[in-house]
Order: sequence, then C-alpha cells, then structure tokens
Amino acid sequence: MKTVKINLGRHSYEVRIGQGLMRLAGDWLRALTPAGRAVVITNPSVAGKYLETVKLSFIPQGFQLTVLIVPDGEEHKTLNTAGKLYGQLADAYIERSTPIISLGGGVIGDLAGFVAATYMRGVPLVHLPTTLLAQVDSSIGGKTAVDHGHIKNSIGVFYHPLIVIADTDTLQTLPRGEISNGLAEIIKSAMIDDAGLFKYLEKNMDALRSCDPTILEETVARTAAIKAKIVSRDEKDDKGIRNILNFGHTIGHAVESASHFKIKHGQAVAMGMVAAARIAIQMGKFSKKELIRLKKLIHRAGLPVDIPALDIAYIIKTMEHDKKIIDGKTRFILPEAIGRVFISEDVSMQMILQAIESRDEEEA
Repeated sequence: MKTVKINLGRHSYEVRIGQGLMRLAGDWLRALTPAGRAVVITNPSVAGKYLETVKLSFIPQGFQLTVLIVPDGEEHKTLNTAGKLYGQLADAYIERSTPIISLGGGVIGDLAGFVAATYMRGVPLVHLPTTLLAQVDSSIGGKTAVDHGHIKNSIGVFYHPLIVIADTDTLQTLPRGEISNGLAEIIKSAMIDDAGLFKYLEKNMDALRSCDPTILEETVARTAAIKAKIVSRDEKDDKGIRNILNFGHTIGHAVESASHFKIKHGQAVAMGMVAAARIAIQMGKFSKKELIRLKKLIHRAGLPVDIPALDIAYIIKTMEHDKKIIDGKTRFILPEAIGRVFISEDVSMQMILQAIESRDEEEA
C-alpha cells in the first residue's frame, strides 16, 4: 500500500492506494468517526460488483448502511438527481454526523460529494473510487459539482473527504476503454509537473493497459502525489497555481459538451492536450518534436488526438462559459516542455480554430 497526504491544515486527509483495500475501509472509517450509520451512493453496475464487499467491510464495524442507487452516466450528474438524493436522505432520517460513501467512478464521486457538501450544510464524505480516472483525479482535491444544461461541472463547491481509499483491484474489472479514460489524466499530470513520470509511462504503457498490479499502484500513487502537491499549495484555486491541473480541459470540456457527452472525459482531455500543444507551437513556446512524443503516448494509451467533426461554433460558445475566464479572457494552460506548463491569456481565436481543425501529417 502507498499513502499520499493532502496537506490542508484541519482539512488534511490521506489517499490510500493498493490492492484489496476495500476490505479495510470499514476499519479505517471507524477510526475516523463514532457514527453508527453510513450512506453508500453508487450505481447499479458498481453495486453489482462491490456492494457486498463494502457491506462486509462496514457492517462488522457497527455501521448500519443505507444504500442509494442512482443511474449510471454523465447525463444523471444533475441538480435533479441531487434533489432526489436529498429527499431519500431526509426520508431515511440521515443526520449531520452520518458519513456519505461514494462508491464508483467520477460521476458518482462528483455527485455524492456535491450532495455531502450541501445536505444539512455538510456531512462527512468518504471516496471509494473504482475507476482509474477517479483514483488519480476526481476523488482528490475537494472539487464537487454537477452539470447544468450542457455545461460540465458548472454548479459545485469545494468539499474535502475524510479519506480516499483507492483499491486498485477494482481496476482489473474495468473495460479497457475506461483504463484509457484514466490514462489521459495520468498523462496530463506528467505533462504539467513530472517529466520523469512521462518517461515512466513511455516505458510502461503496455503494462499499464494490461493492469499490471505493481505498475498500476506505482502510477496511481505518483499521479495522486502530483495533484496533492498542487492542491496543497492552492486549495480553492484562488492563487492561480491550481489552474495548471486544467491542462487539456479548456477545449476538452467544450468537446465533451459539444458531443453531448458521447465523447468520454479522458478522450476529450487527450484531444484538448494536443490542441493546447498546437497552440503553444504557434506561440513558439513548444517544440513539434515534443508534440510528436505526446501524440505517440496518447495513441499508445488508446486515446484519440484529433477532434472529430463537431459544431465548432458550439465548442467556442461553450468555452466562453469556462470557469477559468477572468475579466472576459480565457486562461489557457499550455505546455512549455514535457513536465512544465505556463498560463496564457493571449490565445487568439485564430490560434484556437487552427488547433482544433489541425490534422498535420508531419505530427504523426
């Protein structure tokens, strides 16, 4: 097992990463709270795989469990779904001391986290992420949100869990496409802060995609440590430091929305990273040689590099709602080198369009 600490003063918590950890989750939560009840929020597919393991972990520790099942899919990460959950929590007489356990991927984590943060002005939260994307990204850092209209994560709050328990055994049952989805955020983390991790991914990508347990644990821990370092320096994204975690997301989120979420988050981030790199090349800040390295790694991860034929006007309009806009200017996170990025507000519309529409043969 590996442990990564998120240092946030009284809001500090640990991310515990390793095989078979779900069986220990009840012991660890009992050490953190005297509560006699807990709520599990999950979806049908995850419940079918892991709910019995969770029950065997928590019930012997004296937790009476209330299980709330929500439909799977980004389209259900809404205020409407949150409202239904509030009603179910009220009907079950859930108290402010009762922890909510999110059991699932990023959608469940975001939704359960948002509900935990807002029900009775906040109840304790525990994340049990079961996808690679959730283990390396969405369960860490305290961002919770729901979508509104076609704008992703537009309504949310910062709210930290008591603990994150990343059982890497759950990754063995994921479809290969979901592994690729998580690899996008891992590549992003290497691009923004760790050239050594990028080289590690180049060396071990095949083993990662095959879910080698040792390589998975090491990669999840190294990626979590990058996010922990950045979040610890800028908890609520008010210093500008945390912005760099959005490398690939400015265009990526817009692509997700323009596809009506048919394009998965990791796929969109992969496209967004390549588009951001193309913008940086136009600015003379990034080399085509390094873009080729990035594209090759993305390809090996089973992810796309080029944005498909979508409504460009819709993509641009969606970007205008981006949370990183300050004084009417969109802040782009752009690569300067593998392992280092910079923030720019000087990206023209022409640069964006060229990056979105580019299909340069010499990059391949």
